[in-house]
Amino acid sequence: MSGDTEFGSRQPPGRSRYRILLAFAIGAYVLAAIVGLYVLGDDFGLGLLVPLWIVHGVLLAVLIHKLGVSGESSVYAVLFIVAVSVLAVGVTVMARDDITLQQRGEKVTATVAKERLDPAQGRKARHSHYTLERRDGTRVRGPELETVDDEYDVGQTLTVLEDPEGELAPQTPGEASATGELLGAGALVLVALGSVAWMTWRGSEAGKRREAEPSNWLRKAYKAARRNHATQEEQKRQLREALRTLPTDRRGYIKVFPESYPDVSQRRAARIAWEMGLRAEAAGNRSSWRFGETVVEELPHD
Repeated sequence: MSGDTEFGSRQPPGRSRYRILLAFAIGAYVLAAIVGLYVLGDDFGLGLLVPLWIVHGVLLAVLIHKLGVSGESSVYAVLFIVAVSVLAVGVTVMARDDITLQQRGEKVTATVAKERLDPAQGRKARHSHYTLERRDGTRVRGPELETVDDEYDVGQTLTVLEDPEGELAPQTPGEASATGELLGAGALVLVALGSVAWMTWRGSEAGKRREAEPSNWLRKAYKAARRNHATQEEQKRQLREALRTLPTDRRGYIKVFPESYPDVSQRRAARIAWEMGLRAEAAGNRSSWRFGETVVEELPHD
């Protein structure tokens, strides 16, 4: 059966339910954090919002780690979810401003009085900024009209929505539509929640692998059963044959497992490899010996 492990056990169903419930809790927390920090954005500046985002990231890392995800993977997931959440909040703020301008804005006919470009900064796009004036010569209230491209010329007449309170920049009626921003914000929220679901699956798979691993005493018994009971000289001959016939991995190493040669020390194995024109790798060995023509750190041999 698919749920069976190597030693006949299966992952406890209670643990799977725990991960699913935790995943829903994390998703609800991510949504609450996005909404909460969006609301707080109007009343607090970056001096407070940045620490709050950091605290949010730390709490999120703890929760994702409880899903069974490794520390490194959970950190990358948290950075991605926080970045997507920040973008979602920013896009939502843009949509809110457009909706506000649609609701309280007043249509006015204005003329482009001045035009300026952002200073050149490498390959960064240079936005255009326009100062608008009414027909009576008074300036349109609010910040300058801003566009990504050079869309208008000085003297050109436009119909724009003007914010009576002067807080929002004027926009043409078509540009003030919030549909695109709302769809974009929704997509970013779904990406953040999808990342939580992905981490839940990763944690479940990692849990299955851990459950499939034998316990310490079973692992020892398993290794003892696999132990090579040949004489030391026979083990040396077997090691030479392995170094001569085994293929190299993508990093150029021939990998052998020390439990297959229990009576041969690693230094003696390095000597055998040296006699065959290979070097023994001393760095980064994990339950295996690695040999290659070039190594990062050579292991001294007998």
